[in-house]
Amino acid sequence: MAQGERAGPGSDRPRGRRREREREERDSGGIVDKLVHINRVAKVVKGGRRFGFAALVIVGDQKGRVGFGHGKAREVPEAIRKATEAAKRSMIRVSLRQGRTLHHDVEGHHGAGRVKLRAAPAGTGIIAGGPMRAVFETLGVQDVVAKSLGSSNPYNMVRATFDALSLQDSPRSVAARRGLKVSVLQSRRGKVDAEATD
Repeated sequence: MAQGERAGPGSDRPRGRRREREREERDSGGIVDKLVHINRVAKVVKGGRRFGFAALVIVGDQKGRVGFGHGKAREVPEAIRKATEAAKRSMIRVSLRQGRTLHHDVEGHHGAGRVKLRAAPAGTGIIAGGPMRAVFETLGVQDVVAKSLGSSNPYNMVRATFDALSLQDSPRSVAARRGLKVSVLQSRRGKVDAEATD
């Protein structure tokens, strides 16, 4: 593309934030990363302004492991690299029902950020906005309904979502804690569901 020429509507080069949101890479370990937010800050010094960048990245294997990281640097690629490394170090495992949705409804909060996550039947899809959608896509959730009720700051939303995910309990862990068999626990759940529909 010649200098001074703009990328037209038919151009295959996405511009600005769209390119940042669509940035998704797979490395050798099958880990997917999504860039959620980039913040530009300016420090005023004697010679003018000195710019810095902060990146928020979410990584996951789409099989129940997910993490987020924050990185700061003078250049965008370096900030993204630092954030990705931090996210890989902080990955957590989340128990999923049938590998597609959550086991139960849960609420999470961080600071002014508050989120509600609800398990959903097959075919619902990911009903969530912005940073929360990126978390579920990298986690491997296919059906979930999520609502952010507090701060719209992406950092608070992501941390609140991770707080909610950390409260997820699988039937196996609940059965072990209560000294029951998983089959007994799930048969009781079936009876409660049947009574609720009557």
